Amino acid sequence: MAQFDETFDWVVVGSGAGSMSSALLMRQAGKSVLILEKADVVGGTTCKSGGVMWIPNNRFIAEDGESDSVEAAVTYLDALQNLDGGSAPGSTPEKRRAYATQASKMIDFLVEQGIELQRGHHYWPDYYDEMPGGFKTTRTVVAKPFNLKELGPWRKKLRKGFIEVNATLSEGMQLGHMRTNPNAKKMLAKIAFRTIGDKLRGRQYTTAGACLQGRLLKAALAAGVDIRTEAPVREIILDDAGKAVGVVAETGGKTIRIGARLGILVNAGGFAKNQAMRDKYIPGSQAKWSQVPKEDTGDMHIELERLGGVLAQMDQMVGFQMTEAPGWESDYVMPGMQSVTAKPHAILVDQSGERYMNEGGSYELFCENMLKRNREVPAIPSWGIMDQQYAEKYQVAGKWIDKKMPKAWEGKGYLHKADTIEDLAKSIGVPPEKLKATVERWNAFARAGKDEDFHRGEREYDKCGYVGDPFSDEKSMGTIEKAPFYSVSCVPGDVSTYGGVVTDEHSRVLRADGSVIEGLYATGVTTASPMGNVYPGAGASVGPSMTFGWIAAKHAAGLDNQVA
Repeated sequence: MAQFDETFDWVVVGSGAGSMSSALLMRQAGKSVLILEKADVVGGTTCKSGGVMWIPNNRFIAEDGESDSVEAAVTYLDALQNLDGGSAPGSTPEKRRAYATQASKMIDFLVEQGIELQRGHHYWPDYYDEMPGGFKTTRTVVAKPFNLKELGPWRKKLRKGFIEVNATLSEGMQLGHMRTNPNAKKMLAKIAFRTIGDKLRGRQYTTAGACLQGRLLKAALAAGVDIRTEAPVREIILDDAGKAVGVVAETGGKTIRIGARLGILVNAGGFAKNQAMRDKYIPGSQAKWSQVPKEDTGDMHIELERLGGVLAQMDQMVGFQMTEAPGWESDYVMPGMQSVTAKPHAILVDQSGERYMNEGGSYELFCENMLKRNREVPAIPSWGIMDQQYAEKYQVAGKWIDKKMPKAWEGKGYLHKADTIEDLAKSIGVPPEKLKATVERWNAFARAGKDEDFHRGEREYDKCGYVGDPFSDEKSMGTIEKAPFYSVSCVPGDVSTYGGVVTDEHSRVLRADGSVIEGLYATGVTTASPMGNVYPGAGASVGPSMTFGWIAAKHAAGLDNQVA
């Protein structure tokens, strides 16, 4: 038997949301838990995300008088597998049913633990809401804004979020339509007064992913979870029978061996910051375009494969179309393009001047389409095309452009502007006649209210506030005909990779022959997504990470071996 310097019941690699949900369950069962985090702060990619969980049949849907079911969710997830047509070993019928069954129970557990959650914005549809089982309002769950002062000294150990105010994502979405939403100014005033009140009371709020992680961290600390930062795991130890029994980690300035009586959960993120792995698995993508923390380098992907785990769906990433606006390299959150090219009076074209997708819909599919298109026609970067109608209503990269060029952009060659479509085409280097024909075709569709090429605007999601504009008459489609005309570049960024080791419905890591590596569990984007090669809705990374981390703990603790 291996000799260990320390031993715990449950050892978790990584400190994201899935790690915390598993740790809370283990502590409720009276088991000791150690979380080892490579970075000097807690929270992983979750902290930099929206912190949204896609949770079918959750308690908040019923509280709002709406109806959902496990069967509807299973129907939806099963239907999505037919969209891609590729092999998705990480998504089996058993895993999809386990998720549809257990996700809502995981949420109930967290609420019982005192984690304050609420329904996401009511108009946040599934990304393929037209499919069987799709949901046209929302299946999302988010955490309520969190006062960081509640963490005491640990607040310095929580990774910074991207919205450090006492506001919800829903409120932020409404503010993003300042010129078309009649209630936006009232909402801004409400948030401003709330912020002043919080400051006077000594409160320091965060929202989105950081507030979810903050609430989970507070609960984990209160439950007695041992959490160590700057503690990278270098190796997972198997005994002679091939069972995972411990890890080799660096902590406190030395390398130690830590035993795990019940098992090890790996929730160590993806490989988005490892350019060599990206070149191998997602050619054409760039680490510099990823939103994830710098520590996201795929270490555990490599280690799990060494142990006999099988990597799958490695060509997948959770796309986040972005634009390289001046100064983007130093931005904490890179400027997105989802809220640009899917708005009325805007389209996306490749370098030949042609549209090639529905600019609305899933950000994952958007970036996947861009990468695929680039193999046939130069499409990285692609170009967002807009007119003055757009500029008078919406921003580009967080800036208004209708009156004058933002000072930080002057002389940078980023924002292209011209009095005609042909001159705009020359400015961005695409064939003028082709771009003119593309815009004229789009305008005909916009006037008719039907995109005959890519069906933009037909899904509810295309028209929601995170993509289109529910406050305008056009919702998603609008002509591009009022000079001047504008263009900015668009590249396929991401908020994480989406492939990893294959696991079963209990979150156990599997070998190539389908056998289980006993004692070894994984969740989150360290795994091949249980959603398959399609992203079903907002929160389809965080939700599965938390649910399958929770399922892993249940299984390892012997609390419930039947997750279906």
